[in-house]
Amino acid sequence: MNELHENHTAAWLTQAVIDSASTAPDARLRTIFSSLIEHLHAFVREVELTPEEWMAGIEFLTATGQKCDGVRQEFILLSDTIGVSMLVDALASRVASGGTESTVLGPFFTTDAHDVAAGGSIAKAGAGQPLFVSGRVRDTSGQPVANAVIEVWEVDGTGTYDVQYADRVEPDCRGRLHTDANGAFDFRGIRPVSYSIPGDGPVGAMLAALGRHTMRPAHVHFKIESRGHVPLTTAIYAKGDQYLNGDAVFGVKPSLIGDFVRHDDAAEMRERGCDTPFFTLERDFVLVPVQVAAPA
Repeated sequence: MNELHENHTAAWLTQAVIDSASTAPDARLRTIFSSLIEHLHAFVREVELTPEEWMAGIEFLTATGQKCDGVRQEFILLSDTIGVSMLVDALASRVASGGTESTVLGPFFTTDAHDVAAGGSIAKAGAGQPLFVSGRVRDTSGQPVANAVIEVWEVDGTGTYDVQYADRVEPDCRGRLHTDANGAFDFRGIRPVSYSIPGDGPVGAMLAALGRHTMRPAHVHFKIESRGHVPLTTAIYAKGDQYLNGDAVFGVKPSLIGDFVRHDDAAEMRERGCDTPFFTLERDFVLVPVQVAAPA
């Protein structure tokens, strides 16, 4: 218990709050809490936060929580747009090195994707321009990773995720795949398009107030897991997209830019069963074995 201080100073208050957690049994929790309080209090002192500004912040965080539901995570969107998600990712990547680089999960991952057989489609007919994706999953020694689970999701041709539709009945433009004995996978989706992150919530209002845009470059999300390997959350971004250097959530890494190749030859279109031009993406992924990722 902290003794009352005759002069309730800002410095005393910060230390009193830190000391209040001194008996917490979890050492890591004590470290995180103490550092958070020290930096948060320093921020308040530095900008001389007013009561009105403090209340505005409380209302912003309250509205952010109220915008969250079973299919939308506004707090993840907030974390993404202020760079915290990618900073956490960058720190974690120092441990899990040697594999495909990771990037943000984003606020639209769901766990209800349908299982899709090799060569099957993750998107309903007419959702956008056809895209055929193929590749292999291997480990850092070059060995194939069989039966890896690959979660894939993307926006449709209008730049909208399925969960953004009020009349969503079942998953669309997302699927769950498994690699074969050689680590290979292939599926049909749609060519991704650049799109705006949701601007109808508190995060959108924050970006508008800051004079920032809400656009993300075209990409396809991949979440890959296999026993004995470090899980990978990543995405492949479309080469040449105008927002590659201005992603609203800072998620693009040069190694994650891929070539979505257009095919408009009539014979190729017939072979693929398409009556319009289609696109292909060939991409391999490398998983890091758990023992390799473990710090020395």
